[in-house]
Amino acid sequence: MQPYELFIGLRYTRAKRRNHFISFISLISMLGIGLGVMALIVVLSVMNGFQKEVRARILGVTPHLQVIGGPGGLAGWGGTMETVVAHPGIRAVAPYVNGQGMLSLNESVEGVMVRGILPDAEQRLTAIGDKMKDGSLDDLKAGGFGIVLGVDLARAMGARVGDAVLLITPQGQITPAGMLPRLKQFKVVGIFEIGMSPYDNSLALIHLNDAQKLYRLGESVSGISGNLHDLNLAPQVAFELQDKLPLDTYVTDWTRQNANYFAVVAMEKKMMFIILSLIVLVAAFNIVSTLVMAVTDKQADIAILRTLGASPKSIMQIFMVQGMLIGLIGMGTGVIGGILLAINIDSVVAAVEQLFGMQFLSKEFYYIDRFPSDLHQADVLVVAGMSFFISLVATLYPSWRASKIQPAEALRYE
Repeated sequence: MQPYELFIGLRYTRAKRRNHFISFISLISMLGIGLGVMALIVVLSVMNGFQKEVRARILGVTPHLQVIGGPGGLAGWGGTMETVVAHPGIRAVAPYVNGQGMLSLNESVEGVMVRGILPDAEQRLTAIGDKMKDGSLDDLKAGGFGIVLGVDLARAMGARVGDAVLLITPQGQITPAGMLPRLKQFKVVGIFEIGMSPYDNSLALIHLNDAQKLYRLGESVSGISGNLHDLNLAPQVAFELQDKLPLDTYVTDWTRQNANYFAVVAMEKKMMFIILSLIVLVAAFNIVSTLVMAVTDKQADIAILRTLGASPKSIMQIFMVQGMLIGLIGMGTGVIGGILLAINIDSVVAAVEQLFGMQFLSKEFYYIDRFPSDLHQADVLVVAGMSFFISLVATLYPSWRASKIQPAEALRYE
């Protein structure tokens, strides 16, 4: 491209036109592209942040992988644990017992997921020990029949540290009167808050030995939990461990346990990218309209340039410069606005919620109650590149039409 083509293209963009409607459409095109780019960056950042936040909270409660025994539990789990610990990718392990039950206090009855743990080992695996609002995991003692409740579960039952609750398990006892459920009184020794409703309102922790007695497992456990040095290698480590463990055990990892959720989030992110890209596409049609009207408005100028020796290619490049400048200004505005809004989205949403007295995300219905944001440089580059490419393509047809104008025809009525 010659310097004069760039100069004329920039001059046409800056010049005050006789037809102010063209300038108005140019402004709308810039704003449309900027709005589309900003919306894409903000939405992708919020979805990245949402995925990161939920993953962190899920992994704060659940381990990276689990070795699960059969219906009767995992017998002789000491050898299995040694095999798991021997893998170089494993950072920490702990046995656990899973069960279901119902908690009763006064007239309140709530269904719960019961997990038997070893407090010291559990604190090396999960973040529950750091999420205690009252009491401590260390207060769970073997034979003490203490229990730690999620904050929403405790609130629903009106339970506080020191209260005695009745745990009812489905494993019944056969009596002359028929099958009766097993009941055991536990003392509330702690309350935790993860910040995710599925755990805060339904998870109860007891000591591993108490869980073995309660669910009649003897010396067996439900399985073994493990955390990795690199959680992204969980599927590979699980596959390698499966070959080394007995056939009656099953190894699963956090990506399989939450596969549906993360697949849905990934699909939603792609669909939102496609849908919001239509904003940029609509703005690009405005660029086409702007350049078509600009070509019509500048027919005499084009004819004069042609008579002075400008080639059709040069005329085409002049109008491409004008269209790309509109796209670049819109893209730049959108990128700057999108980055600033994505970085401060939590504060902006909080201000809007306070202004209108409403809450966009309720913890009762969603995993989190705020708008997290995780801005990725790759997303910004992809959005910026996509918008520039669309703007470039939008300039081709009007610029091609300008290059086909014949000087004699254009100057006939001037």
